[in-house]
Parts: sequence; C-alpha cells; structure tokens
Amino acid sequence: MSTYHVVVTDDRFGSYREEEAILSRIGASLEVRNLASEEEAITAFRNTDGILVNLFPMGRRVIESLSQCRVISRYGVGYDNVDVEAATRMGIWVARVPDYAYEDVSDQALALLMACVRKVAYKDRKVRQGKWNLHKDFPTFRIAGKTLGLVGYGAIARCFHHKVSGLGLAQVLICDPYIDPSVLVKTGARPVDLATLVCESDFISVHVPLAAETRGLIGAREMGMMKPTAILINTARGPVIDESALIAALSDRRIAAAGLDVFEKEPIPADSPLIAMDTVTLSDHAGWYTDESVKELKTKAAQNVAAALAKGRPVSPVNAV
Repeated sequence: MSTYHVVVTDDRFGSYREEEAILSRIGASLEVRNLASEEEAITAFRNTDGILVNLFPMGRRVIESLSQCRVISRYGVGYDNVDVEAATRMGIWVARVPDYAYEDVSDQALALLMACVRKVAYKDRKVRQGKWNLHKDFPTFRIAGKTLGLVGYGAIARCFHHKVSGLGLAQVLICDPYIDPSVLVKTGARPVDLATLVCESDFISVHVPLAAETRGLIGAREMGMMKPTAILINTARGPVIDESALIAALSDRRIAAAGLDVFEKEPIPADSPLIAMDTVTLSDHAGWYTDESVKELKTKAAQNVAAALAKGRPVSPVNAV
C-alpha cells in the first residue's frame, strides 16, 4: 500500500517515468488526470497528499477543499494559475521549477530575433507562393552596431545576453530594478530605466515573470517611445505586453516587427489580427520545449513533491507555511 497519493492535474506529457521513479522512492503512487472543472478537481483531490499542476487553474475554491494535501508543485517557472495566498492560509506548500529551460527559452528568443531581423518566416511564406525580390517589401537592417534592450535580467536573459555577445552589438541596455546596477555594469551592459530602454533600443527582449507589477508593463506609452525600426521579442508571458497596444503599434508602423512565443490568451484566437500581420513571427509558447528540458522539468517538479512529503519542505518553494 502506498504511503502517499499524488495527482497530476492535466496530462501534457503522456509519459511519467521521471515522476514515478522519484515518487516511488518515498512510497508515493501517481495518478494522472485531465481535470475539466473545479467540481471534478475537488472530488479527485479528496485523498491527495501532493499535486503536480500544469495548466489547470488551482483557484481558491479548489485549494480550500484540500483536506490532506501538503504540496502543490507547478510544472514551470511561473505559478500564476495557483492561488498562493489561499494555499498559504491552508498550510500548503506551493513550489515551482525556477531553474530549467534557460538554454531553451534563450534559444527561442534568439531564433525569434533573427527571424524578425531577416524576415525569415515572411520570406518563407512568400517564396512558397512563387514570390521573389522580397527585400523591396520591408527594409532590413543588420544586427551589428545596434542596441539591444533586455527587460528583466534573470537566468534566461543572462543566457540570451551571452548568446548575442558575438553579434557585434554596439551596446546592451538592461532594465531590472531588483538587481544592483553595479552588478549589471560588470556584465558589460548599461543599467537603465524602462523609458530609456524603450527609447534607445533597436531590439527589445522581454524576460520578466507575470505579476501584478509586470502585467501590461509594455503598453501604448512604451511602444509610443520606441523607434519605428524597433523589434519587440516576448518569450516571457503574454500579458506582460498590452496586446491591443501592440496590434495598434504594428498596424500603424510605429514599430517594425514583433516575435511572440506567448500571448494574452492561449492558444492565440483564430481571429487575432496578429495572425494576418506580415511583420509578426509567431510561435506556440514552445520556447521552453526540448527533449532535455522536458525531462528536467518533470524530474524537478516531482522532486518538489517528494521533498515536501518526506522532508517537510519542497526544493523550490514560493511560499512559507
């Protein structure tokens, strides 16, 4: 008989070998579900000791129904679909995986930047349609000699900074009020406020988590200060950028292009104006994904649960209970 019972809220992986291997060491069983409602979740969690949550919303009502759960571990860096305040009141640990996919998401940011600069996706579509001499459609500028702005300077942004260091950029600007400016200077970058960054940068890459203070961080005001040749890249969270303001800025040619892996609503609605825009390169919130990163994510999410159940504290908590 198992000592603990752990439930996966929504099946995005198909295989759970990594989780089962880790949880079996503490005598825990694993049940994989695809929960569709709060009522279904409340029933499923009746005898649950630990929860592995992917996209399912763990709201206050569901969390307050948990009678014996000790830990909720989120598959990912962000945890905005978990009501941390409610979990804390209930004495339940909330954990995440903050240290995975650095290489993968920074690769995606670089890929989107290069695709926007060189109009790769646009030209691919047009060449398949028999078009040629496409350089006449939009101006293209070289990367060397330009200014890159990094909004946020966590682990992913640092990887990205390293990867672009050989591209001949004139300078890198960083806006991150949570890091001592002297630390940023040591990277060879110039610490600035957000207004300075959006005014001076040719390329802007967003790397901040979604929180109350970052929702809509890049809005109409910020886009109004950008260069008309600016390229905006987002591999962080969709709501960090005001999507309506972005659509307006692109439509009016107030900025040149955008490379987006994330959106305010996912999947992106079929009627979104972004889909029809030749100046936008789109991806399906897959910056985190590689075979290596999936294994790392699954392993570390399960380790949070195992540590909380066996030792009383997850590896990477986001609250204190």
